[in-house]
Amino acid sequence: MNEREFLKKNEDYVSTDCEKINYGGRIDFSDSKAPIFVFPGSLAQMFFKGSKLKVLIKNNHSYLDNYLGYIIDGVQKKVLLSNDHCVHEIALADDLSEDEKHQIIIFKRQDACHEFTFYGFIMSKDSIICTPDKKPRRCMEFYGDSVTAGELSEAVDYVGKPDPIHNGEYSNAWYSYAMITARMLKAQVNVIAQGGISVMDHTGYFHEPDYIGMESAYDKIHFNPDLGKVKDWDFRKFTPHVVVIALGQNDAAPEDYMKENPEGKKAEIWKKHYEQFVLNIRRKYPNAFIVLTTTILNHHPSWDRAIGLICRNIDDAKIVHFLYSWNGRGTPGHVRIPEAQQMAFEIYAFIKSFGDEIWKDQVL
Repeated sequence: MNEREFLKKNEDYVSTDCEKINYGGRIDFSDSKAPIFVFPGSLAQMFFKGSKLKVLIKNNHSYLDNYLGYIIDGVQKKVLLSNDHCVHEIALADDLSEDEKHQIIIFKRQDACHEFTFYGFIMSKDSIICTPDKKPRRCMEFYGDSVTAGELSEAVDYVGKPDPIHNGEYSNAWYSYAMITARMLKAQVNVIAQGGISVMDHTGYFHEPDYIGMESAYDKIHFNPDLGKVKDWDFRKFTPHVVVIALGQNDAAPEDYMKENPEGKKAEIWKKHYEQFVLNIRRKYPNAFIVLTTTILNHHPSWDRAIGLICRNIDDAKIVHFLYSWNGRGTPGHVRIPEAQQMAFEIYAFIKSFGDEIWKDQVL
């Protein structure tokens, strides 16, 4: 892409590889001039002085309407992205005070219903890019489904109710319990979450009819084949102190065999796959503190009992099981902002109860 074609008189271009842009999340930087945002909550942050700011974005659409999230000086907004696979110039601000320091955060609101490529910012020539804040030392990673991704979190009129009809407009990872928890703990965070995903392949709801489970997605940077080539993730790029695994409730589709026969063959196969997944995470992060859980989305408690049993069988002092006060019985629909805040408070308190020891830098 030739970014100069977008520049007007008295405008300057800020490249994506500018050292004063801070990034967060599992992002594809194979082209430093065109990073691809894949996972929910992935973000770019910049401080600047200037009155105007635009961003260059190309959307790669799979399903639903796709939105770019952005926060400017603490005020959050969204903009509908085009599905034409062309680079678009999006105005983020045009009347800011030139003498004040401003903060911009662009972030991915949704899961792999799309990916977007970030090509940089455009600002007025007299603008100044300011020194960024230091990134938090603490690092977290969440593995989960739609609840962890913040799907339908903004449908606040439906707290405790089934979901409204929607086309992606209510989904916002910023308000997921995962990102709220990370902010409360002052930690960087990677949110590896996808709506409808199960632990095991061939079950759940994601990528019908060739269902993909987290066991095949967790080690990828690109995992939705509808958006392009599947690509492995380099785990050396991010090492979390704390990992939260919130999976299992979608594995009840198409058959809730854990409810019907928790000691049966299908249940035993799932337990082996779940345990192997947890041990795979342990091998990637030998010293991480790992929390096994699900969410308050309605599901049968047999899944949580199975996870608790697996946790005991693994017998690792730094792998623990956690249940919310309304675990599995909090809502028939997705988790809305107030419910996500309550979830975040509970898991925040649980993690905090283990003290500062879990946040010590790992020696590999």
